[in-house]
Amino acid sequence: MGGFFSSIFSSLFGTREMRILILGLDGAGKTTILYRLQVGEVVTTIPTIGFNVETVTYKNLKFQVWDLGGQTSIRPYWRCYYSNTDAVIYVVDSCDRDRIGISKSELVAMLEEEELRKAILVVFANKQDMEQAMTPSEMANSLGLPALKDRKWQIFKTSATKGTGLDEAMEWLSIMFLEVICAFVCVCRCVHV
Repeated sequence: MGGFFSSIFSSLFGTREMRILILGLDGAGKTTILYRLQVGEVVTTIPTIGFNVETVTYKNLKFQVWDLGGQTSIRPYWRCYYSNTDAVIYVVDSCDRDRIGISKSELVAMLEEEELRKAILVVFANKQDMEQAMTPSEMANSLGLPALKDRKWQIFKTSATKGTGLDEAMEWLSIMFLEVICAFVCVCRCVHV
């Protein structure tokens, strides 16, 4: 089914890359996820000062993925990258109970930005391979996700180092993109009829 949607996407939009931001607090695993998605393995990373940008191909769909640093001093600059963003992957360290409130505050502030009004939200409950990890349900409630009524969102149980949950998340995100594209095409057809 993914191949069918990919061919529709290609015929409608050519090689347009979907723009994704990977955001979250420092140490959540954003850069590890980026390179796990791109090269399929764990690479040695250092804290991101600024950003990393890579093209990730998933089932013939191309994503331009921006990994932005999550340190306190860098977070105010996230908004400089919001324009034309199709989706946000918000990565949360499932073991960092002490900073879940900060993570929620940053998420809420980000989602209030007009430039991200239509962006799809994917939350990675990362580091699920650790014993003390919050469950995705516990994390969703702590982040206030059930209150999001006017946004497509989903939370996934992930481990960047083991690679678990990443394919499921990218599959869901791909389907969401294709639904948006199909809805756009239907609207365009209705306008021209």
